[in-house]
Amino acid sequence: MAGGNAIRGSRVGAGPMGEVERGETAPRNRVGFWCANGHESRIAFAADIEVPDCWDCPRCGLPAGTDQQNPPPAPRTEPYKTHLAYVRERRSDEDGDALLQEALTRLRARRGA
Repeated sequence: MAGGNAIRGSRVGAGPMGEVERGETAPRNRVGFWCANGHESRIAFAADIEVPDCWDCPRCGLPAGTDQQNPPPAPRTEPYKTHLAYVRERRSDEDGDALLQEALTRLRARRGA
């Protein structure tokens, strides 16, 4: 027995009228972008805007460009730096030795040695 609601399984706006019912769509341009991994993404933009030079690839996240033969390079990720690495950028080994000797001298003076 087929009972229940007659519109079950259909979505709002679905019907035989199509675009006549919803109106005309805005004019669009589909532009291809390629990343360094060779993925192609076809992105739809409004016809009256300026297309960006770079777009993030939806598959791998790398930057993608409009030139298939010359995609933008992957960004270089800097490794995590420790506190010691930052200190070594600011001070030379000689400065570190001088600071160590100064700290040891103060420590020995406090201990009375």
